[in-house]
Amino acid sequence: RKSRSHSSKSAKKTMSPKTPKKRSSCSAKVTTTEVDILSPAAMENIYYIAHNAADCLEFRGFGWPNSKKKKKGTKRKKN
Repeated sequence: RKSRSHSSKSAKKTMSPKTPKKRSSCSAKVTTTEVDILSPAAMENIYYIAHNAADCLEFRGFGWPNSKKKKKGTKRKKN
């Protein structure tokens, strides 16, 4: 006489909701819409995220060419 464990009941293979479904890239259509960066909604957004005019332009994609990015969180060596 063998006793069955609870794990043997769930022997069915079920698809996990975390596993992504693969789709073919050729059937996906990419549509881009023209966005006005000077619209009132965009201006209100940039008012809250940018600290100055240079930040505003950088966020909108008009940054300085060949500029070096700032390094955040670098530790200095104490002597």
